[in-house]
Amino acid sequence: MSRAAILSFSERGAETASRVAAALSGDYETECHAPKGTLKTLTAALFPAVDALIFVGACGIAVRAVAPHLVSKASDPAVLVVDEKGQFVISLLSGHIGGANELARHVAAALGGTPVITTATDVNRRFSADAWAARRGLVIEDMAAAKRFSAEILKGDLPLMSDFPVNGKLPPGLVPGETGACGLAISCRDVHPFGTTLLLIPRLIHLGVGCRRGVGAAAIEAAVRAALEGGGLRREAAVSVSSIDVKKDEAGLSAWAEAAGLPLNFYSAEELNAVPGEFTGSDFVKKTVGVDNVCERAAMLSAGEGARLMMKKTSLDGVTVAAARQEWSVSFE
Repeated sequence: MSRAAILSFSERGAETASRVAAALSGDYETECHAPKGTLKTLTAALFPAVDALIFVGACGIAVRAVAPHLVSKASDPAVLVVDEKGQFVISLLSGHIGGANELARHVAAALGGTPVITTATDVNRRFSADAWAARRGLVIEDMAAAKRFSAEILKGDLPLMSDFPVNGKLPPGLVPGETGACGLAISCRDVHPFGTTLLLIPRLIHLGVGCRRGVGAAAIEAAVRAALEGGGLRREAAVSVSSIDVKKDEAGLSAWAEAAGLPLNFYSAEELNAVPGEFTGSDFVKKTVGVDNVCERAAMLSAGEGARLMMKKTSLDGVTVAAARQEWSVSFE
């Protein structure tokens, strides 16, 4: 669960802070603070540890408190300022990627106040790609491209290229297209169809890995990297890795998955044999582990119903790798 810290500086502010905490319950783990002379130290501890930092008081207090800790719009938490009476809720920092704009609207509605949003795309009612990506959990490839896209969409409509079906209407500022000076691409592939391409990468790729006994984490990393690059797939799209259960004791595989930050799943030969489809079979593998192909079948099984095999088995130094993409569609609602 996301974590929010709420700071207030007076008795009336503390009452409003309690109302803000109530508004966030269920979505955030909240904690209220009433700092007295320790704001600098407290902010330094909270800033990198929370998803939202909410000041109930004057904007100046919040600005001075957070200024020394600002790093990047890609990583800074949402920072809000609420006046003591709860009349105005100001999105001060990380309005899009950090979710401060959406949070300000939510808190204002709960308090019966007015959200104060100043980001240009919101003011002009144009599509905000970075905010949408953050809400949907997509990876933004390049923040410089995101900045250029946000500037260009204020001037006119920009093309969208998607590898996935799009449900419903496109938001203001987007039109279908695959060429142009600046545009948006939604894909797990390494594609850049526009002069400046804002590539948003959904985490939908399930990796299947087989390996010779005793293979180390470095060899698996090299094989996965080479396979994905050769297949034109983005590493950021990977969401899981799977193999056959006889590999549960392979230290290299476990160490690699942990370092990559990917959950590691294991399936039995019976489960893998039951996966429908045509796969790159091997009599030797069949004789050794009881199934003709581990990596392709494991990837497809992990990706679930409607999965698509994006990369067939590739081999390097005793490691086999395959990739499947789970079913998904784009919605801007």
